[in-house]
Amino acid sequence: MRTDKILLAAALLCIAAHASAAAVHSPWPGGVAIIDVGPATRAARSVSFADRPILVMARDGRWQAVVGIPLDTTPGTATLRVGDQEVRFDVLEHAYREQRLTVKNQSHVTPDSAQLARIGKERQVIDKALRNFRAVASNGIELDAPIEGPRSSSFGLRRFFNDQPRSPHKGMDIAAVAGTPVAAPRAGLVTAIGDYFFNGNTVILDHGQGYVTMYCHLSRIDVTEGEELSAGDVLGAVGATGRVTGAHLHFGTYLNGTAVDPGLLLQQ
Repeated sequence: MRTDKILLAAALLCIAAHASAAAVHSPWPGGVAIIDVGPATRAARSVSFADRPILVMARDGRWQAVVGIPLDTTPGTATLRVGDQEVRFDVLEHAYREQRLTVKNQSHVTPDSAQLARIGKERQVIDKALRNFRAVASNGIELDAPIEGPRSSSFGLRRFFNDQPRSPHKGMDIAAVAGTPVAAPRAGLVTAIGDYFFNGNTVILDHGQGYVTMYCHLSRIDVTEGEELSAGDVLGAVGATGRVTGAHLHFGTYLNGTAVDPGLLLQQ
């Protein structure tokens, strides 16, 4: 455990050294739209997008709605509901690359009926945690990196496992040695943990107002469901559990129940 603490302290020093400015308006599929919804001198109005409540934070004396844009959104005009009014914004085009991977365990590509039943049950648990909305105040959306390491694949890649097409990659893969401690990137509540078929050992953190982060393929989990974490607390360690080609961290970020590019939120 002492080794973990030393490694984590070194990682956090690197993270702090590379911190940068606040997240910016990135209105494309898989991106984050930051929309001004009025002065912060008055109470924030309720905001929704596609019938889902939206995170609202105060910045520079203004209320700003933070909208996660689904990857399958068609570019064009989108509508945000602010109280009883509509606010429109443009969703821009954005291209993502393809990636082809070889998975040794064929069941992780074409699961059998029993495995599909397990996957379905796990999906309900995961989706519930990813779509949760806790009405708590937000003081920002920027994240520290949970670990340091090369980002071995990017969010939004259209993936092919053993030449079979699958849905786009909805997270960031960060390469690291198995056993590397993984730190909470900001304060949050542990809302789900488990050993899932595709994701392996997984922790899901709820940061409030529909802002959720997920950590997959862990070698171990060091937290319990319902635990409150501070930024920098160790939640587990890098591993190779679930559907993987090697040890790494799958890091996912979600707003209003939709996956968004973690690179837009990291402070480096």
